Amino acid sequence: MSELIEPIKIDGLKQFGRDLKKLDNDLPKAVRLALNQAADVIVAEAKPRVPYKTGKAQGSIKAKSTRTKVRVSGGGKRAPHYPWLDFGGRVGKSKSVVRPFKKEGRYIYAAYFEKKQSGEFADVLSTALIQVANSAGIEVTD
Repeated sequence: MSELIEPIKIDGLKQFGRDLKKLDNDLPKAVRLALNQAADVIVAEAKPRVPYKTGKAQGSIKAKSTRTKVRVSGGGKRAPHYPWLDFGGRVGKSKSVVRPFKKEGRYIYAAYFEKKQSGEFADVLSTALIQVANSAGIEVTD
């Protein structure tokens, strides 16, 4: 897991979204949903790995997307302790509670690397984007 954390970039995704919008205003929303579908592969892998006490940390892991980007995030107001669970560090009174620091994280990035390496993320993403194109009446060939 020592590899560099690189985002997956899709050449032409912005133009694809613009072209779909010319056909139908609702089609770019389908692209966003396709991106979420791929990110949900990572969410499903990461959630069970997170320690469970109240379920708030697990429940905070979500896919968030726009028409051109998708992210998987954890934490927030309901689970402010999530970054500590995932990356470690010192918290509490006088920083007395210690969890070994792990730059690459324990849950979300671990799931990302695993699904990226296996190709499952790319497969789900390409299948979902092809379905969007097909629903717009665009034939996709290899």
